[in-house]
Amino acid sequence: MRTPLRIILAATVALVMSSVMAQDAPIRVGAAVYGLQAEYMQLWTTALQRHPAVVDGTVELTVFDGRYDASVQQGQFETMVTQRFDGIIFVPIDIEAGAAAVAVAAGAGIPVVGSNTRVNSDELASYIGSDDVLGGYQQAVGVFELLGGEGNIVILEGPLGQSAQIERREGNMMALEEYPGINMLAMQPANWSRAEALARMENFLTTYPGQIDGVVGQNDEMALGAIEALKAAGIDPTTIPTSGIDGVTDAMLAVKAGEHDISILQDARAQAEGALDILLARIIGPEYEPLGELWTRYPEMEWNGGMDEEYNVPWTNITLDNVDELLEEREALTTR
Repeated sequence: MRTPLRIILAATVALVMSSVMAQDAPIRVGAAVYGLQAEYMQLWTTALQRHPAVVDGTVELTVFDGRYDASVQQGQFETMVTQRFDGIIFVPIDIEAGAAAVAVAAGAGIPVVGSNTRVNSDELASYIGSDDVLGGYQQAVGVFELLGGEGNIVILEGPLGQSAQIERREGNMMALEEYPGINMLAMQPANWSRAEALARMENFLTTYPGQIDGVVGQNDEMALGAIEALKAAGIDPTTIPTSGIDGVTDAMLAVKAGEHDISILQDARAQAEGALDILLARIIGPEYEPLGELWTRYPEMEWNGGMDEEYNVPWTNITLDNVDELLEEREALTTR
């Protein structure tokens, strides 16, 4: 099925771009991402770079590394406005501070499409991501169910003030309200970092010796850091349920090995491809037809001309039944 899909996409690219791109210069798009240190945003960026419109030169793409700093992202927006980019895809580090950056672009008439993390701005053209409240709820419930509804847990959070941290915490708290037999010993940020989570988990193990029954990591990198800390302390990770979100490669391998109980795939490729499709619809107009594979992969997501205010990519639970297929897809994305 994959080969016919590629043929269809190639034909669509040729038809759409030959009719739409009568201009000489490519469409200049900037992607301002909060940081490129961790695997998830690397996957997102690779997927964006492999979008058919980028590959054939229709779009000239520049990726800006925000280095996990809202002020850096603000300066990058100012640069894109000065250089007269045609459109911007925004993955903000801070839900509030990012609004000023969007305002700069909107004031210059440059459409901004959000992806992956949210920004509180009514000047955003559209947003595509996944429902982080639902993701946070599902990952917590998964651990609580494995514990039989009773036990002590710790939570490792993302950077305070980022939308994913805020919304996944909301989902975690919703789950805690439904499971009165679960006691939260501690909830502390580890900033999406495996190394920081390892250090946090080491502190938790010292502070609560023999008391921790489960770990909720708001992303997989932090869950993997917690698993490393358990191993270093001589604790079998299969005895303490862990959960994470994103479906990074090491998390999939840990699920396959039985060391990581719950990982929920956040489809980086779909979010990146969809963001560029939506942005191109805002730049080119209603004649633009989307080229990303996500619109056939997730038929429940209706294109609607790319004009919806929000698009939600479904979550996928990673299990022993689907992990090998997902790892094959990951290899295809990370190799040429």
